[in-house]
Formats: sequence, C-alpha cells, structure tokens
Amino acid sequence: QVQLVESGGGLVQAGGSLRLSCEASGGTFSEYSMGWFRQAPGKERVFVARVSKNIGGTYYADSVKGRFTISRDNANKTVYLQMNSLKPEDTAVYYCNARTVTPSGRSNDYWGQGTQVTVSS
Repeated sequence: QVQLVESGGGLVQAGGSLRLSCEASGGTFSEYSMGWFRQAPGKERVFVARVSKNIGGTYYADSVKGRFTISRDNANKTVYLQMNSLKPEDTAVYYCNARTVTPSGRSNDYWGQGTQVTVSS
C-alpha cells in the first residue's frame, strides 16, 4: 500500500507561484496514476489535475488549465504540481492522490494528509 506525503504549500500573493511535491513510499509508484485534488473551507474536495501512470496523459480541471502543470518522476517516486498565476480562489488544502484501477473497473484511492495553499489578494 502506498503512503503519500505532500509538501510545498504556503502563503503567496495573487499572481505568484508555488510548487507542490508529493513523495510516495510503499507500493510500486509506476503502477499508480497520480493526481491532485483540493478542498476549500466549507466545500467538497474537487479534482485539480492527474497524470497517467504511463506519463503520456495529463488532465486538468478547467479552472486551472493553462496555469497549473502536473508532472511525475517515477525514479524518485514523486509527483509535482507547478502552480502559476495563482488566484485567491485557489486557496485550499491540496491533497495528493494515488489511484489504481482493477480489471473490473474498480478504483482504489490513496490520499496524503494535505498541504495548505493560501493566496492573498
């Protein structure tokens, strides 16, 4: 079973940048698709970005397209989220996600503890 630890959150002014990292241990990292989700106060956790286990595919929420970039380093078992042109509405706790899908189509999700990102106006 994979364990995930996020880092890189913090306080930044609007228009600034942050880079989140998520380091995995346990499991076989290359077998997981990796993603980032976020949860703002009083709201549900929502999808931000995902990178496929084969690196070829990346997917983004419309709200972050063109500003955020997800990438992974399988050798170092780490996934990154580069966040540029940050807006106050990006303020949330950001969670790293590892996902496998069984042959029957069932998803198994693993989560990190989250890292706070606060964007001031």
